[in-house]
Amino acid sequence: MNNPAQGLGAIFYKEVRHMRRDPMAILFALVIPVLLMIILGTAIDTNIRQVRTVVYDASGSAMMSAVSGSSMSRAFLDRLRNSDTFRIYKYVSSDAELNRELIAGRASVGIKVPVDFDRDLLKGNQAQVLVLVDGSDSNVAGQAVNVSSSLGLDESLRRMMPAGGRQAIEVRPKMMFNPASRSPNFLLPGLMSVLLILVTVLLTAFSIVREKERGTIEQLFVTPVRPLGLMLGKIMPYFVTGTVEFTVIILFMRFVFKIPIHGSVLVLAVLTAGYLFVNLAIGMLISSKANSQAEALQMCMVVMLLSIFLSGFMFPRETMPTWAYLASHLVPATYMIQIARGVILRGAGLAQLWINGVVLFAMGAGLLLLAAKRFKNMTV
Repeated sequence: MNNPAQGLGAIFYKEVRHMRRDPMAILFALVIPVLLMIILGTAIDTNIRQVRTVVYDASGSAMMSAVSGSSMSRAFLDRLRNSDTFRIYKYVSSDAELNRELIAGRASVGIKVPVDFDRDLLKGNQAQVLVLVDGSDSNVAGQAVNVSSSLGLDESLRRMMPAGGRQAIEVRPKMMFNPASRSPNFLLPGLMSVLLILVTVLLTAFSIVREKERGTIEQLFVTPVRPLGLMLGKIMPYFVTGTVEFTVIILFMRFVFKIPIHGSVLVLAVLTAGYLFVNLAIGMLISSKANSQAEALQMCMVVMLLSIFLSGFMFPRETMPTWAYLASHLVPATYMIQIARGVILRGAGLAQLWINGVVLFAMGAGLLLLAAKRFKNMTV
């Protein structure tokens, strides 16, 4: 009778030798789970904290001489600051400045204390506080509205309820940019940055790797094309493909999911070109390093995971620990998400978002030069 386990030891030994020849596969098999555990365990916090907040205290600025009056608005703002939900990073002196901070995405919440706030409290009347919330992030918006309303009620109880049962301080929230709190309005502009990775990083990463596996890489070495020219020639078809995908995504968002685009599509396209460029450069860098398509795919998975978890696509960056927040500045998707949500939801223009575009183009140039240098070293 034949032994069903015959040859098992030989096959086992053969596979072990194959694994030893591909240490990168083992490395990524161990690194990716650990990386996910670190990110999800330490860098991701679903509790909304330290939301960037800008304040226009018209009452305090108008009544600097009235110590009792200015202390009333300050007391309420101190309650907001001490709640751990809001982080007041700037005080402005006009409605226009307040709106500019929100449109530019530098603040997610704007607090306006009206000029008659102190006077109303001194007379025993109800005082109102306007809370402007960026609705492009529904999770942050909901938490900001709930906490600010609760603090207004608590402050009213501390000051005693006035006659008629009204609150002493009424917090009036106003949802901006996404007043209906539609999930697609928040999700899809961010998802665009992730989808574009598939065409740019993934496909480009396979280009030179495919040449290596087919044995045609030597033909590229003897061509008169310089390494940088070769890199640019390789990425241009994928840049066109990425542009087509961007157009399709925009059309689907606008006409299928009914997401209004409040800003300029031309500005969005120009800044997205920087994002495509840097992703193509990442793909070329991966292809210059990887020796097989499987190895290139593993490296692309790392880029994809970092883009999903550290860019602010799924979780607010403000809630991340310092190391993760700083690391998020190295992820290109971070800037693309700010661009997409800024233009599509908030109507931001080039004046508010140009820095994001400059960073993306600078990243792309640096990574492409590094990829060209690695390719040049391969020819030596």
